[in-house]
Amino acid sequence: MKISKIEVFQVNLPLSEGSYKWSGGNSVEVFDSTVVAVHTDAAVTGYGEVCPLGPAYLPAYAAGARAGIAELGPHLIGADPTALTLVNDCMDRAMRGHPYVKSALDIACWDILGKTAGLPLVTLLGGRWNESFPLYRAISQQSPAEMADRVAQYRAEGYTKFQLKVGGDPDVDIRRVRQVAAVLQPGDVLVADANTGWSQHQALRVADALRDVDVYIEQPCMTYEECLTVRRHTNRPFVLDEVIGDLSMVVRAAADQAADVVNLKISKVGGLTRARQIRDLCVSLGIALTIEDTWGGDIVTAAIAHLAHSTPPALLFTSTDFNSYVTVSIAEGAPERKAGRLAAGNTPGLGIRPRADVLGKPLFSIS
Repeated sequence: MKISKIEVFQVNLPLSEGSYKWSGGNSVEVFDSTVVAVHTDAAVTGYGEVCPLGPAYLPAYAAGARAGIAELGPHLIGADPTALTLVNDCMDRAMRGHPYVKSALDIACWDILGKTAGLPLVTLLGGRWNESFPLYRAISQQSPAEMADRVAQYRAEGYTKFQLKVGGDPDVDIRRVRQVAAVLQPGDVLVADANTGWSQHQALRVADALRDVDVYIEQPCMTYEECLTVRRHTNRPFVLDEVIGDLSMVVRAAADQAADVVNLKISKVGGLTRARQIRDLCVSLGIALTIEDTWGGDIVTAAIAHLAHSTPPALLFTSTDFNSYVTVSIAEGAPERKAGRLAAGNTPGLGIRPRADVLGKPLFSIS
C-alpha cells in the first residue's frame, strides 16, 4: 500500500459560548482547523485534523499548519502509511521540528492502519479500558461569579472535573478559585490553569494563598525552571502542560519530581505515534495524564478518545471532548459526551466519516 494523494481542507469552528478566554488577554471566537485526507493506491483513505489554539498560545498557527503540510506532502507520496515509524522518520528528515504540522498526517496514517487491520485505534493503541472515561470542562476566564455559574451549568451536564482559566491578576485569580471551590460538590475536581500567565513571584503568592483549597495548580509560569520553583514551594498537586513537548521533558520532569500530572496534547508532540510513546512512558513512571490537544473538531476528538480510552484508568487524570465546544460538526461517527464521560468508537480506524458538505472542496492537493 502506498500514499497516492493528500488533500487539505480548511474549516471554521465557531465556539458555542461565543469566545474562549485565557491568560494574557488572549481569546478566540472561531477556530481555524485543518483537515487532511490521505489517499492510497489500495482505495483506503485516512483522515486527520490539526487545530492550533490561535497563534498566541504555542509556536503554532493555522496557516502555518497548511504551509507545512504543503512542504511535507510530496515527501510522503509513495510511502507506506501503515509503516508509522518510517512515516514519522520521513517527515522528520524532510522538516526539522514543527510537530504540529506533522500531527494531522500522522493521525490520518493511523486511521488507514486501523481500517486496513479492521480494528479501532483504541485496540491498536493498547486496548479499551472500561466502558468510558471522565472528561473535564474548561471554564473560560471571566469574573469569579460568572465562572462559578459556569461550573454549576456544566455540572448539570454531567461534568465533575473543571479547569479554571486563571493566569491574570493574582488577587482576582485567588477569588476565582475560592468562589468556584465554594460551590463544588464531593467528588468534584478543580484545576487552576494559568497557561503560563503568572510570573514566578505571582505564582508563589497565589499558591500560598490557596494552601487550604482542594485545587490542582497547572502550568503557572512560562519556563520549566519557574514552574519547578513553584512546585517545590506548594503543597498543592501540580500539573505541567505547555513545557511538555517531547519524551526528554517527561524524563526531566520525572527526575525532578516536577509534576503529579502532565497534559499530553497530540498535535504539540507531532501526532499519535509520539503521543503514544509519551503516554506509555508516563504510565511506566506512574505519572498521571490529561490526554487532549490544542483544539479541534470531531476528528481531533476521535483521536483523543482512542488514546485516552486505551490509557489505564488509574493514570488517566482526565480528557476532553472538543467537539462539544463548537457549533459545527465536520464528521459523522465521532464520540459524543454522555454524563461527563466519553468513549472511543468501535468501528475500524478513527471511526469517523467526514461531512463532505461541511469540508467543501480541498484548498489544495498533492499527488
